Amino acid sequence: MKKTERYERILDHFRQEMPDVNTELEFGSVFQLLVAVILSAQCTDKRINQVTPELFRHYPDARSMAQAEPEDILEYISSVSYPNAKADHLVRMARMLVEKHQGEVPSDMNLLLNLPGVGRKTANVIQSVAFGKSALAVDTHVFRVAHRLGLVSKRDNTPYKVELALSRHIPAEDIPRAHHWLLLHGRYVCTSRKPHCEKCDLAHLCPKLIEGSKLE
Repeated sequence: MKKTERYERILDHFRQEMPDVNTELEFGSVFQLLVAVILSAQCTDKRINQVTPELFRHYPDARSMAQAEPEDILEYISSVSYPNAKADHLVRMARMLVEKHQGEVPSDMNLLLNLPGVGRKTANVIQSVAFGKSALAVDTHVFRVAHRLGLVSKRDNTPYKVELALSRHIPAEDIPRAHHWLLLHGRYVCTSRKPHCEKCDLAHLCPKLIEGSKLE
């Protein structure tokens, strides 16, 4: 099967099964989405959704969070991964938004990357979810599923290389959804340690069924 055909068949499946997909993080503004995505690094969305309601009740926007100290934020996020570092990032991020962007989250990639705690994956999520741009965030789920489904090659061995490879083959109008398609497939079906191949609707397209191939 040619790669173009593989992409088209897999994308057609997701278009039909998940036409209106979006992030599972809960938020009420672009700023709150940014906070949630920063917190979600190496942590589950379920856990983040448990801690953010109280955090947002006290610090709903950049201006209120900019007045806090990291120890104030730590009180609400202590159960997430790397809470001390994330508390520091959130406070410094909020202060930079107030000082340089009138308290608003910018849509420009370079401006996003200048914010404390924001890497390329986070910036792409904000661009895609908040601003509807054709930006494809690659987290561990997307990275794993892209390789397992044969959408990228072994040479695409970094998140950035996977992002570029996927973006070359996925139509621009599908890219904002493609992140969620691959992420949710990895989160609930093609899981890391024990993939649920028996309930995978894409099993007939999986390279592991090709002679001499392995599930990696």
